[in-house]
This record gives sequence, structure tokens and C-alpha cells, in this order.
Amino acid sequence: MSIHNRYDVIIIGGGPIGLACGIKAQDAGLSFLILEKGCLANSLYNYPQTMTFFSTSERLEIGGVPFATILPKPKRAEALEYYRRVQEKFALPIQLFEEVLSAEKDGDEFKVKTSKRTYLAKKVIVATGFYDVPCLMNIPGENLAKVRHYYEDPHYYANQNVVVVGASNSSVDAALETFRKGAKVTMVVRGDAISDRVKYWVKPDVENRLKAGEITAHFNSILTAIREDDVDIQLPNGKTISIANDFVLALTGYQPNLAFLKKLHIQLSDDTALIPQYDPKTMETNVPGLYLAGVVCGGMNTHLWFIENSRVHADQIIQHITTGNT
Repeated sequence: MSIHNRYDVIIIGGGPIGLACGIKAQDAGLSFLILEKGCLANSLYNYPQTMTFFSTSERLEIGGVPFATILPKPKRAEALEYYRRVQEKFALPIQLFEEVLSAEKDGDEFKVKTSKRTYLAKKVIVATGFYDVPCLMNIPGENLAKVRHYYEDPHYYANQNVVVVGASNSSVDAALETFRKGAKVTMVVRGDAISDRVKYWVKPDVENRLKAGEITAHFNSILTAIREDDVDIQLPNGKTISIANDFVLALTGYQPNLAFLKKLHIQLSDDTALIPQYDPKTMETNVPGLYLAGVVCGGMNTHLWFIENSRVHADQIIQHITTGNT
């Protein structure tokens, strides 16, 4: 692969925080390029089609561009259109469907190799999010076609026997929406209740459906095996039951691409959180000139960072790049 243009900064990830970094780099007069392995705002694109954000629209804004919505909280489609217009407004240079394979330090520069070409950059910002790598259950049958780690639209599951694994926002949304399309829904939950992090206007809805017996939930239970026509569920008393099943929505959470971070020589904490090493004032990692921005900073603790509280990372990083100060 031939070497293409040299840049002051290459930003890996074309989501909201990657775009925010691009806007700040542009304001600072830096040459930069955003590289995204999928479509624009790829992680948001993979959200359920009917998803409503927890945050209000002004907390999702970047670049000083107002995010107008007629709803109290925006939906996925509105967010995708907003970030597309932001990218268009600032004419941010971005290469879509171009995956970064490596970013190795080569003297004072990084040699960034992608699926299509190679670039040189003085600095690299990783803003890759966490939605691309599902947390697997590692049980027999998980590789069957009936198992989905992403949920898109409820109509597909109309009149089917659906098992939803988990009790987070995505799991509860899937359970309620498929139930309302005529699915027979069974939730399998490791804990003893619906998560307290579930959206406050949704939590009473699912709890009422459970009380009414319209949705079945097995708490303190785990899914242990999946077959073409049924699944096994281990109950808290140790007994295993089998129930008829057409689809399993294993919405068990997601994690950053930790293997990619390791490939970049970013050190991870030696506990189960696997939090990457970085300076919280500058967002620079243990690799000089390599920065982290957005939810990727939380490692396995994916509830720590969101769009609204990580937008500031763009300011911190570009300030450090341009002045060397925090």
C-alpha cells in the first residue's frame, strides 16, 4: 500500500465524539482526517430503529450546532440526521467504510494502516465507542442463526416465542416492543430485578407487564443452552427448565474493541474493568501522541461515559496537541 497524505491528526471513529474532535481540530487549523470502518455514526446506526435517547437533545449537541426536535428526547433517526448535518456543515473530511488495522509509531509520526491505504500522522485520536463488540454468553448454540446480539425492529418477531436475555434498557425495550407485536416473551435475568438504569418512563411499563403475567421473567437465572426449537434456563434453585423458542435476543451488553487497543500498545488495567491507561487531563495514553476520546475510555465500564459527558474530551485533546498544556 502506498503512503497517502500526511496529517497533523488522524481520528479513528466517525461517531459523535470523533466528529467533535474533527470540529475542534478544524478550529485549531490542524490538518486531519476521520477514518470510520462503517457508515457515518456507525454505532448509532446499529441502535434499534425505534430507540429513544435517555438524554435531551441539547446534551447531544456538538460544534455549537442546535439539535432541534419536537420530542422531549430525540430518537435514533433524528440523531443520525443531526450528526450527518453536522458533518456536512463543517465539511469534515471523513473516509467511510475504511477500517483502521494498525497505528504504529514511526519516529515522530504514526503510520496508520487501513483496509485500503496507509497514512502518516503526527497524532492519533481513538474515538471508536463500544457498540461493535457484543459480550458473548459462551454457551452451546449461541452461534445459531436464531440468536441475535443486536435488536432492530419488533415486527420481525411477531407471533414468535422470543427469549430476551438481560434487564438493561435495550433488553427491556426489546421485550416490550416484541410483546406488543404479539410475541410470547420470556426474559432471563441474572439479577433479582429490572435494572435501575432502565429509562424512568419505561421501567414501570415493563414491571406492570410482568405483574400482569403478560411477559414472563426468570430472575436470578441464566440461559445455559440454545437449540433450534427450544432453550434451557437454569433457575435460582438449580433446576433447569426447557421452553419452546424461535429467537433469542442476547442483549447482554457490549464492550470496546480491547484487542484493537492492545494492538495499539495501550495498557489496560489488570482488573476486570480493563480500563485503558490515559491522562484524564489531556486524554493522552501511555503511547505519546496517541489519545482516547469518548466511551472507549471506560473499558468494560461502559456506563461511565456517554456523548454528553465525553464531548469535552475533544477540547482537552486538541488543546494539548496545539499548546502542550491542559
